[in-house]
Order: sequence, then C-alpha cells, then structure tokens
Amino acid sequence: MLGSLRISEKGKRQLITLKRHTGIKNWNTLCRWAFCLSLTEQTKPPRTQIPSDSNVEMSWSVFAGTHQDILLAALKTRCAEDGLSVDRETLHDELRLHVHRGLGYLAGSAALRSIDALVHLVDDSDGAEIPA
Repeated sequence: MLGSLRISEKGKRQLITLKRHTGIKNWNTLCRWAFCLSLTEQTKPPRTQIPSDSNVEMSWSVFAGTHQDILLAALKTRCAEDGLSVDRETLHDELRLHVHRGLGYLAGSAALRSIDALVHLVDDSDGAEIPA
C-alpha cells in the first residue's frame, strides 16, 4: 500500500538501543510501537527532512504485519485530524515522521530498560509527556 519505509541512520541507532534494552528482535515490531506511541501525542510531528541514510528499509507489509488495515486506518484518521490529505505521498511522509518521532521518544526514555518497561511506558502515555 504505502511502499517501503526507510529508517534514518539515527533511527537505526535508536532501534539498536531499543532492541538491546527490550530484547525485541524484530525492528518492524519496534517501529510499530514507535508509530503507535507517536500517534498518542496530540501535536503533529515536526516537519523535518528525515534522511534515508541507513540500510534499514522495510515494506509496508513487513512494517504493518497482520495489522495493516488497523494501522492504515489509524494513520488516515490522524492525517484527517491534523488537516492533512490522505493521498499516498502524504500518508508515506506522515508514517515516516511518526515512526521517527516515536523512536526518539522510546530511545530517549531512561526508564526503558526492559520489555515490561516498554509496555508500562506506552500503557501510561495516554498522550502525556513521555518520562525521561
């Protein structure tokens, strides 16, 4: 549906850290967590150019897995709430912005040192600031 998702070199380093801290082996799973966490933030992700400077790339089907319909609906809903188009290019851009913002939140959390902490962090987020 949305083509491939390329992660920046900074995002790759964040994924490596998250993998080490949580024990979650698959980067697509961590990217889904990051995406969903970013969606809980009430503000739009910053409009920044995210470089495609790493070798981490995954197709939409690998990123979304069996949750493709749900994740696409969540992305479209968020775009509509933010006053954005739901065309393919906008959806792809917003996906990258949300994944990278979420990776920054997760990797920047000093409390995130286990998979239990990940679940607790996301469960408690409810749009509030992510604890450092």
